[in-house]
Amino acid sequence: MAGQTGVSDGEWGVYGGDPGHTRYSQLDQIDSSNAEELEIAWRWSGRNYGPNPRIRSSTTPLMVNGVLYATAGQRRAVVAIDAGSGETLWMWTMDEGQRLAEAPRPNPGRGVGYWSDGNGDDRVIVVTPGYHMVALNAQTGRPISGFGSEGTVDLNEGHRARNDISLVGTIGASSPPTIVGNVIVVGSAHHVGSRPPSMTNTPGDIRGFDARSGELLWTFKTIPEPGEEGNETWMYESWSYTGNAAAWAPISFDEETGYVYVPTEAATGDYYGGHRHGDNLFSTSLLCLDSKTGQKIWHFQMIHHDIWDWDNPTAPILADIEVDGVSRKIAIQLTKQGFAYVFDRLTGEPIWPIEERPVPQTDVPGEWTSPTQPFPTKPPAFERQGITDDDLIDFTPEIKERARAIAANYRMGPLFTPPSLRDAPDGKQGTLVLPHELGGVNWEGGALDPETGILYIGSQTNPTVLQLIPGGDQSDMNYIRGYARAQIARGVSIVKPPWGRITALDLSTGDHSWTVPNGDTPDGVAEALGIDPELIPRTGKVSRASVLVTKTLLFTGEGASGAPMFRALDKATGEIIAEIELPNAQIGLPMTYMHEGRQFIVMSVGGGGQPAELIALALPVD
Repeated sequence: MAGQTGVSDGEWGVYGGDPGHTRYSQLDQIDSSNAEELEIAWRWSGRNYGPNPRIRSSTTPLMVNGVLYATAGQRRAVVAIDAGSGETLWMWTMDEGQRLAEAPRPNPGRGVGYWSDGNGDDRVIVVTPGYHMVALNAQTGRPISGFGSEGTVDLNEGHRARNDISLVGTIGASSPPTIVGNVIVVGSAHHVGSRPPSMTNTPGDIRGFDARSGELLWTFKTIPEPGEEGNETWMYESWSYTGNAAAWAPISFDEETGYVYVPTEAATGDYYGGHRHGDNLFSTSLLCLDSKTGQKIWHFQMIHHDIWDWDNPTAPILADIEVDGVSRKIAIQLTKQGFAYVFDRLTGEPIWPIEERPVPQTDVPGEWTSPTQPFPTKPPAFERQGITDDDLIDFTPEIKERARAIAANYRMGPLFTPPSLRDAPDGKQGTLVLPHELGGVNWEGGALDPETGILYIGSQTNPTVLQLIPGGDQSDMNYIRGYARAQIARGVSIVKPPWGRITALDLSTGDHSWTVPNGDTPDGVAEALGIDPELIPRTGKVSRASVLVTKTLLFTGEGASGAPMFRALDKATGEIIAEIELPNAQIGLPMTYMHEGRQFIVMSVGGGGQPAELIALALPVD
């Protein structure tokens, strides 16, 4: 299994399918001739897993040796499920008590990791909401006694902390660990940073552990200390108290080199950086580290001094493809702001030039903004960026005027127009920003067909208002985020559709191949706007599609805010080949595997007050 070829053995042993997170499988039993025959082969319910049975689950199971391994419930129980029947084989859970109650991410998580020594020692590795790392016997679910303390490593131990800030309640995880050879690489997740109670927070270090013993091997500090590279980019000693800059998204790896590719987030806080002047390395960056030592090989910062919460939200995608006729080993980082940054994954050299261009500057008291930001020259953005009058919804002239009246309350401008005050000197109430702070793309990421070089991306076109208010008695920060929304009607965006889209990028040339809406027009749009439905084109949903690509088809679910519909698309055109109705909205990323001669597609569905469940689609048995 290699990061440049996708999954070739019919299993799904890594969160993204293969180490390079291509989400590509060479399976071809389900194709354009039979995809419309897909039916639910089995359903597995998460109803009885944890105190909140209706919590949505974004888990993506692994499938190894005929067994699925997934997480379930608020306590993030680990379950083993028969890949053919959906029968539960074993379950493990941890009672973390107050650690769970205070955890920043008390949810089912996105899955687990798998390690084997090739001689019968097979382990499932999970990071709990309370930030414990546990190794379980893959056959029995029992903790491995020689790993940490009776199977558990307390990830708070040995982690950097700030004065008067407890690690408990400030750091956790939501993504599965990454396992490279005999090293487990772990990132972290913090509380949402829109209204942090303090400028002081726990930093998000990246760490490597021994897969057999759980021993800490190395630490990479994403907020560097004096004498370390990048420390000078944290002005006025802001390195000493600022937190976050973690890797909450999954981490990819290259089996040949042992390099890991780490996407990092913004520093504290998400929308005001007046307490951390400077570029703030290594926040909102892509890091290439040696998995054995933690040594940095190269890095690239996508946003200097991120104050838009446009952190890198998804695993980098690795592939070996021909670019402009030359074979290249590449790494692609998809971003919330709608860019695909493409690098030589060995050297960090951009495949196409990335230019530092001037961007608008802040007038928020105490804030600092970088004079330039990096813009890829190729591929073109897969999302609309920035807002002008031309972007406002215009089904009728009257609707366009309504949209203008709403937009007039806010500042508008190009990409990287900074957040502004609720009561700014110009009378505006904040900055209208596109893409949204949740994307564009987010943790759902994309899928790459390494045979064709086509990258498929689900994204949403949804503006947001970045409005700052004084921290007051809520925070010791000068400013935190206020709440404002710009909609033309309830549930109807102020900008033109499509509001959700799927884009195909040809990485062999750096050009777009096609774009289609993600889903139909939501019910009630015409009624909310008071217009004839025939005036509305197919808009797609304000939701991020999840994509899976095989040798034969592109599979898409509409995502958490979409309809309960799963589609098979023609990879070359985006044309709909088949539509399969689901019991609920697709939440977790779909995966596929072959078991006893039958191809399955499995995903987590949920929402609408119903318990989360895993469903398996397959062709009927003759």
